[in-house]
Amino acid sequence: MSVSQNERERAENMLRKAQVRVTDARMSVLTTLLTSQRALSHLEVQDALKELDRVTLYRALDCLTDAGLAHKITGDDRVFRYSTGSEKLASDMESGIQHQHAHFKCTRCGKLFCLDDEQQDTSLKEQLNLTLQTIMRRGFQNHDIELTIKGWCISCSI
Repeated sequence: MSVSQNERERAENMLRKAQVRVTDARMSVLTTLLTSQRALSHLEVQDALKELDRVTLYRALDCLTDAGLAHKITGDDRVFRYSTGSEKLASDMESGIQHQHAHFKCTRCGKLFCLDDEQQDTSLKEQLNLTLQTIMRRGFQNHDIELTIKGWCISCSI
């Protein structure tokens, strides 16, 4: 995968704003996630970055997740996938805004896609907000929300 200088500079700026030590491994991993159109598994990132060993890659992914620059999505296949979200959400992360959003998992090819706010149905968001408010009134405290829609992606539904 060829990466432009602008993309590497963007990754470096995001690391600095998050007050994370800038290393080649972290920059490479973040750049790979930023330029991907979908969430990637550890193996997919490793295939894209052959120069990184497995342990360094895990450490970089954990660091980016802890810093809020990427998020880890747990699949029902027990494989973690990592993403920075859509371009809009990635730019929000540059300003330090955390986000939660839905995902779409293709049950044929196994690819996972982030769905940003513009792609989510307003009534679905309203219903989820009402459910969350009801749960909170009962005394529950949430720390994370995961919503995964399963089906066939555009490539597989043809």
